[in-house]
Parts: sequence; structure tokens; C-alpha cells
Amino acid sequence: MSFDGVSAGRRSVWESGVERAMEIQLEGIVVIVGNYGSGKTEIAINLAVDRKRSGIDVRLADLDLVNPYFRTREARKALARIGIEVILPPEEYLHADLPILSPLIGGVIRRPGQLALIDAGGDPAGVRVLSALADAFNGLSYHMLQVVNPLRPETSSVAGCLHMKREIETAARMAVTGWIGNANLIDETTPQDILRGYAFVRQLSADSGLPLMFITAADALLPQIAQERFSCPVLTIARQLVPPWKNAAGLS
Repeated sequence: MSFDGVSAGRRSVWESGVERAMEIQLEGIVVIVGNYGSGKTEIAINLAVDRKRSGIDVRLADLDLVNPYFRTREARKALARIGIEVILPPEEYLHADLPILSPLIGGVIRRPGQLALIDAGGDPAGVRVLSALADAFNGLSYHMLQVVNPLRPETSSVAGCLHMKREIETAARMAVTGWIGNANLIDETTPQDILRGYAFVRQLSADSGLPLMFITAADALLPQIAQERFSCPVLTIARQLVPPWKNAAGLS
């Protein structure tokens, strides 16, 4: 099945869920993975903010040591202002592109508190750093959630998503435990993209046997979407990782 192959009839069944208040229920260790362009770092930041607003103590560790552009560390000051601890490499290496693992990461894994989010690198090459920490995860309960943007070529089909999942698991030596749906074209995203993306990840969840933990939607689009159509929580995205000529959304 491909993203373009989601039928209106199938959507009508999947989007007829009972209206209920749904909150993202995640605690302990949560590792966010995905291919380049999936939007995983933006999700990690916004998920941290969402959980903090719900009264959860949150720590966010930046393990995206490959991509030099959109990384959690770029939003560290805004996150610190609202009480979210961001675990980074030492200050002198903040803008380096060397694969540096902070000893603090091991401490986060051993003592995650209420919620420890780990923003891993994109694609198999980026998550390979997790393999160095696999022993630290041994015997621990954790979530490893794969972000899927079905509007990206690599993950526009269920087969493509499952192929990416296998490659990530092999490189990380850890198992994916659930899905995050993140259908978007940044500023060009439409409500229909969100609805079709939701149907796609529902099918992916059914085919893989792994749960759909939540989907995302930009804050500007939410008023145009009837959220009672969804049978999973929706994470509101206020963009933080923007080009230099744009301003990031405020966090509070």
C-alpha cells in the first residue's frame, strides 16, 4: 500500500472514532528515530513541551550527531526557559559535527526520571550511535518510536516504512516499538494531507502489529481538522527548527 493509494472509503471507516479527550501517555525512556526529513527532531522538541505542560518532569537528550542542521540543541535556550533540561555534548563541542557522546547520556538512561526523550540521528547511519548504548538499555523498559512522513519518498509506502524500520533496528541494535505519524509538507501542508497521512499510518500499524502512538498537526491547521476523527492523540507542532530568515514559534 502507498500513501496515494489510501481510499476515501477506507478513510471513512478509520476516521469515525468516538470523540474523547486523548493525551499522549508516555513515560520513562522514549527514543525518537526516523529517516532524514521525517521531522523527528521537531517532534522531540514539541513532545517535550507537551509533556512539560502536563506536569511531567522532562529531560531531552540530543543524540543527533550526524545532521549538522536541524538538531535539538538549536532550541535548547527556549526549552531551558520553560524548565526542560537538554542534555548536550560539552560546550566546546556544541557546534562540532564529531560523533561525541556525553557521559550524561548514560546517566539519563539509567535514571530517566518521569520522562527522558532521546533524539537520535536520522537514517541507519544516524542511529548507529545507539548501538554504543545498547548495553545500557539492556534489561530496561523503553519506547523506540519511528517517525513516518508518508509524503517523503522513502516512506510513501508501507513496504518502504518497514524496510526503513529494519535498517534502523539493525544499526541501533534496538527494536522499534511504535509509530508516530507526521504527514507534512511544512508550510504547504493541507488538512487533507493530515487525514490521508492518518489513514496511512493506521494501515502501517495494522500491518506491522505495532501501535500508533500519536500523529502530529501544525498549530495553524488544527482549527480546520475535526480531531474526533482520530483514534489516537494529536501532538500540536509549533515549529522551532526554522531557517535563519524565519522566527521560531514561542514556547510557554
